[in-house]
Amino acid sequence: MKQITEKFDIVVCGGGLAGFCAAVAAARQGARTCLIHNRPVLGGNSSSEVGVTPHGAAAFHAYARETGIISEALIAERANNHAEIYENGWTNSVWDMVLYDMAQRTPNLTLHLNTDIRQVEKRDPRNIAAVLATVQNAETELRLEAVTFIDCTGDGIVADAAGCQWRMGSEGREEFNEPHAPLKASADTMGNSIHFLCRDMGRPVPFLAPDWAVKHEDASYFYRQGRIPKEERGGFWWIEIGVPHHTIYDAEKIRHELTRHALGVWDWMKNRDPKMKDRVKNYALDWIGQVPGKRESRRIVGRYFMTEHDVLNKTVFPDEIAFGGWFVDLHTPGGLLAKSSEPSAATGNSDHEYDTFNDYSAMSYCGPYGVPLRILMAKDLDNLMMAGRNVSVTHAALGTIRVMGTTALMGEAAGIAAAVGIARKYSFDQLSVEGIAEIQQRLLANGCFLPNFGNADPDDLARSAKISASSEMAVEGATLETQGFHEGLKIWKDQPQYNIEKLDVRRGQLIATGGGHIDSIELNLSNEEAAPEFLDVRLYAVDHIWDYRAEPGAPLDEGRLQISPGKNQWAKWSLNLDLPATIVPGKFLRVDLLANKNVSWHAAQKIIPGHMAMYSISPTRMRRFGNGHTLAYRISPPQKPFSPVQVISGVTRPHRTTNLWGSDPTQPLPQWLELAWEQPEIIREVVLVFPGHLIREYHAYSPFYRDPQCPRDYHIEAWSSEKWVTVMQVANNYQRLRRHVLAEPVRAERLRIVVSATNGDPSAFIYEVRCQ
Repeated sequence: MKQITEKFDIVVCGGGLAGFCAAVAAARQGARTCLIHNRPVLGGNSSSEVGVTPHGAAAFHAYARETGIISEALIAERANNHAEIYENGWTNSVWDMVLYDMAQRTPNLTLHLNTDIRQVEKRDPRNIAAVLATVQNAETELRLEAVTFIDCTGDGIVADAAGCQWRMGSEGREEFNEPHAPLKASADTMGNSIHFLCRDMGRPVPFLAPDWAVKHEDASYFYRQGRIPKEERGGFWWIEIGVPHHTIYDAEKIRHELTRHALGVWDWMKNRDPKMKDRVKNYALDWIGQVPGKRESRRIVGRYFMTEHDVLNKTVFPDEIAFGGWFVDLHTPGGLLAKSSEPSAATGNSDHEYDTFNDYSAMSYCGPYGVPLRILMAKDLDNLMMAGRNVSVTHAALGTIRVMGTTALMGEAAGIAAAVGIARKYSFDQLSVEGIAEIQQRLLANGCFLPNFGNADPDDLARSAKISASSEMAVEGATLETQGFHEGLKIWKDQPQYNIEKLDVRRGQLIATGGGHIDSIELNLSNEEAAPEFLDVRLYAVDHIWDYRAEPGAPLDEGRLQISPGKNQWAKWSLNLDLPATIVPGKFLRVDLLANKNVSWHAAQKIIPGHMAMYSISPTRMRRFGNGHTLAYRISPPQKPFSPVQVISGVTRPHRTTNLWGSDPTQPLPQWLELAWEQPEIIREVVLVFPGHLIREYHAYSPFYRDPQCPRDYHIEAWSSEKWVTVMQVANNYQRLRRHVLAEPVRAERLRIVVSATNGDPSAFIYEVRCQ
């Protein structure tokens, strides 16, 4: 057996999305980093071997996509992949290659694939010295030494081998009084899943299941118990088995049982399903996964134990390093062997998996909320961090924090924190206090979003610049015309969407203002009754775009509209309202219409950044309407919420304000944004953040998608020696974050970003500019 010893600053164990992002982040910070993974491809559950599409906060909150390394990878995949993404089982190897390419192009990163961790060596009771691993089919043993280790194995195998305390199963209600916790503690966990994919052959094809496959005869097992086979091509998350098996020790037994059941599900759909049999007659089984995706096993106890209360109350942590926003998604123990699937799905009807109005769904809706660094630090060791589903949370909190969009953010934070700790010689306790501001600022500088923190980098020259632009967008509203609709977002096949235009419940529409005065707001409505209908209307100021309170404060104004019979008519609400000084340019208001089932408020065929709608799910709470739609409205006078100064707000997505500059769409490109200083500055680097893949989840975007609002061709020019000098030229861009290190530092009084073409939108848009 060949034996090799390698030494690093950081060793990341596990190459799922948490581990991948941790390793890339650490290496980009200059740390000598090793990533060890036991599969031939990166991505873990998201890889083509398993095929689970990365979920995250944007499934439930518009403009809540996870950014940073994970968005860089997903944007690249959509821009270059021919394949449509729908749900589980639809991932092809293009995604694997995107991750592999990123790893290969990252300096300071050593990659060991097909390598199993066998043992942990400790330097002393509180520190790991090395992990010992075996390269599969190579008769090679590796001894990987490091200053800091990051356990992203999912099962917490490094932490377990090193003697760390961990939990597995469900905490009882009596321990933390969590709303979703069972009354009594148990060993129950969520289960493992495999997936299958089918293809349309253009002609009827038979399917004969093997004798050992499960045979289903009862339609109610599917349509009354939350296991709806709604898609011909597969992609069913509910093909899941855990209890009574152990998700670690019985993994192979679970794999076989899942295979029996997956074949049985397809056999049911092809040969007996009264709803799907005709729909799938031309479909053939194309692929069936044999690497189960695991939802839950060990949770390592860290320096903070995050509970469901932190999630539901949106606890503001001083050491916030990530955010989440998936719902509290706790699958029924046993999965296919249980009486029903995940509770919110099992409460739906026979045609739809989810009912967003039932008490369980309303209770489960959460976020966006912050995630603290301390849950990524092992309590029992001083040089072990963790990221992924094995972090320090309760079973109930794991229901929301376990999805891959969120775990990727935690991974990036762990990588940056570990690198900062080594560079500054901080202990973990120092890192979460003395080092946290630097970690947060590095995360933000690399495109990440933190709900409660913004750019405060003292070295960012842009923050002291005077900002101007060639033009500025004036927003008159969003109408029913199709101009400005985001091509490629028509698929909308992700999580449940309530998009009923009839006002059966209260509806709200966010409108960003330019401050000052509002004469009137018009809403596009239909009244199909023979007599006039009346609508109560209210106008509120909201804290941010995810302010889902039904009553966010006293209304700025309220009224009653009479709606005459007729379709698609503009109902005018005359306001003559002077906005208070607290409503600064770019801040959001919300127009609410109270319920009247005889009237419909129509969705506009246009997306205005940040202008999402919401609907009531309880007397006190609302949630995102549709897919981040803008409901049709007009406002007078036209508002200017996308002013140039927004690019130094410190936030790179719509949140408390629009945080975005947009040029006048009636003026042709090129359009420019300018930074000017009182005295010349030496500029070495320019970082730009553009729109891109924020509004919806990854699988809402079509093949070869490039965000229309993202600048495609642009250049950076500096006013130096009494003339404009081009210092950077870019063509064919589709990425959201671009970091430009100039070939030579330039001394300039002014700097311009000149956008000459976008990927489709008539306006130039920029979220942030940083200069150093």
